[in-house]
Amino acid sequence: MGDGGAADILKKAILLERRGRAFYQKVADDTQSDAARSFFSQMAEEEKRHIHILSEQFQSLQETGSFKSAELDNNPSADISPDVLTKEWKEQVAAADFEAAAISAAMAMEKNAITLYARRAQEAVDAQEQALYQWLADWEKTHLDYLARIDRELTEEIWFDNQFWRF
Repeated sequence: MGDGGAADILKKAILLERRGRAFYQKVADDTQSDAARSFFSQMAEEEKRHIHILSEQFQSLQETGSFKSAELDNNPSADISPDVLTKEWKEQVAAADFEAAAISAAMAMEKNAITLYARRAQEAVDAQEQALYQWLADWEKTHLDYLARIDRELTEEIWFDNQFWRF
């Protein structure tokens, strides 16, 4: 992988995002739930956007030796539907082990991305590079928060349905 310099980190980040996009798209393609398909397709599109941004930065680094100034929106969660956790969605996914397992796997991927991006944001000397990786870390944290919330609510529903609660 090299010495962990800016170009190597960008290559690793692009690969991480490509894997995430492929995973989310595969889940969207394979699910029987319309609500889950919509959610995972949206996640795949966000990863596609990350790939584009990172690829532009890689090209800039190769051509100029520096990161380019990028317009990064301030609300990384804006693209995720605020009503993603509808009752219909939870009912469709709770009944489908595949989607619930995909959520757990996605959480692990998002944690890896957050770790990579946050670490590089702290290590980077270039202000544009720092801003890029902090923005990506924040965005992936938003993904992780949504996935964790879905996982928690699905778990609670399963516990309730199986009378695992003491009350």
